[in-house]
Amino acid sequence: MEVVIHCLFSYLSTVTFGIVTNVPRKVLNTCGITGAVGWMIYWSTKNLDAGVIFANFLGAIGIGLLSIYFSRRKKMPMTIFNIPSLVPLVPGGPAYQAVRSIVLGDYVSGVHFIIKVIMTAGAIAAGFMVTGIIERLLKNSLDKKDHLSNKKLLR
Repeated sequence: MEVVIHCLFSYLSTVTFGIVTNVPRKVLNTCGITGAVGWMIYWSTKNLDAGVIFANFLGAIGIGLLSIYFSRRKKMPMTIFNIPSLVPLVPGGPAYQAVRSIVLGDYVSGVHFIIKVIMTAGAIAAGFMVTGIIERLLKNSLDKKDHLSNKKLLR
């Protein structure tokens, strides 16, 4: 039951943020699916005691790969799928705790939370970098394949 709740609420949060950011209606469902898959990768990895940072990294890779797939399939920019799908992964809780701790004078705890937020954001960025590299490698290999097949046709 817990899996269904996590999947449902990650889907709903992604779709809701997509509505707020004016994502076209025809892709709201695919945005929701992308966000839910990214969150489920994160949640599953975290439950395997792999760590929050690594879980965010893998979740971002999942979101990135699905965004590439859906952007090609729907013929739309990747950012339409990336931005709303990141909402479940954003470290809002630790960011709030960091500000709260600093305001209350607990600077050590505040710095701890700030470091956690920076590392989480870095893991998400690294996940997107990895998907960008994967996309470029796939595109280059497909271009080489097309180039070789065109050479054969010219012979």
